[in-house]
Amino acid sequence: MNKNRCGWCAGNELYEAYHDEEWAVPVYEDATLFEFLILETFQAGLSWITILNKRENFRKAFDNFDYKKIANYKLHKVETLLQDAGIVRNKLKVNAAITNAEAFMKIQDEFSSFSKYIWGFVDGKPIKNKVKNYKNAPGNTALSDVISKDLKKRGFKFVGSTVIYAYMQAIGMVNDHEMSCFRYNEV
Repeated sequence: MNKNRCGWCAGNELYEAYHDEEWAVPVYEDATLFEFLILETFQAGLSWITILNKRENFRKAFDNFDYKKIANYKLHKVETLLQDAGIVRNKLKVNAAITNAEAFMKIQDEFSSFSKYIWGFVDGKPIKNKVKNYKNAPGNTALSDVISKDLKKRGFKFVGSTVIYAYMQAIGMVNDHEMSCFRYNEV
């Protein structure tokens, strides 16, 4: 049976799997929230399919997105990552992953979990938008501006409003599935 999906993923098997199984599904586990944060920050300026294609390589290179390990990366590990053709080899983004792991843990200390912190911006409930065509979905919002500013104040890097809005979509804080998409009412 042919399912009606959001237009952005049509015809690409990897995109469709991500769309069908993960995108806009609410995530509350800190480990997964960190994984998406790392992937979205590396995506800045690139296409999401580039990151999806390298996701397993990122997982291996970044110790399965273990923020406790990443926070302790030293220069040798950074140099190793910058030689890894399987990931995006951007020194600023690699260093940001380390900085963000440290800041992530500080938020955990303050709020008892990153999940409580990030979901607190929407009172724990996803925002369900009424997107008719994915091309008309916003790239950022007043809320993503607020979250971006707060994360930057807390020391995070590569967390501009557009990156944060994509993060909000990825972790299900925002449901921007097209209203005609089979996933719109499922998530």
